[in-house]
Amino acid sequence: MITSDAIKLNKYLTWQKKLKNVPNILAALRIFLAFLMYLFLVNRDIFNIHSSWLDYFAALIFVIASITDFFDGFIARNFNAVSKLGEILDPLADKMLILGAFLGLLFLHRANAWAVYLILVREFFITGLRVVMASEGLSVKASFIGKVKTVSQMIAIAFLLMNWPFGNLLLWIAVFLTLYSGIGYLKVYIKAHDD
Repeated sequence: MITSDAIKLNKYLTWQKKLKNVPNILAALRIFLAFLMYLFLVNRDIFNIHSSWLDYFAALIFVIASITDFFDGFIARNFNAVSKLGEILDPLADKMLILGAFLGLLFLHRANAWAVYLILVREFFITGLRVVMASEGLSVKASFIGKVKTVSQMIAIAFLLMNWPFGNLLLWIAVFLTLYSGIGYLKVYIKAHDD
């Protein structure tokens, strides 16, 4: 006799199989959306619409891409859909989205160049450090402050894309959180090597 637990397990395993590639598809979609957003920001002359509409489209694309970032991680963790490709594709897609947004905002003279520079230097440094840590068998999971950093960057970028007030103030808050979270990774690495 089949129990209700067996039926639930069968349904879970069926969903798990169906969702196995969804995180990678969402990460690939985010890469495409990053390109499309960048196109709206820097190639304004090829579109025959008012620039404010281009801002709206770029911001909408950025928000949709940011939402896919949440869902690909959620699905990968909760449905055991983690893959080697996803471990590479997800952070790459994140960096392409953030980099595309910041370059477009610099092009439009909406973001402070020093703030963007500090964020991008930290991102590249920590990405390299995480590769070294992973090769040494150290934990490279995103910390809580790292997640707060990402959200703060996304909020600042959305404000700047929409050309709303306080965008640069939010950007500097994101800079602080970005540098602070980077120090956390550095401390973990240094502590592991002091032992």
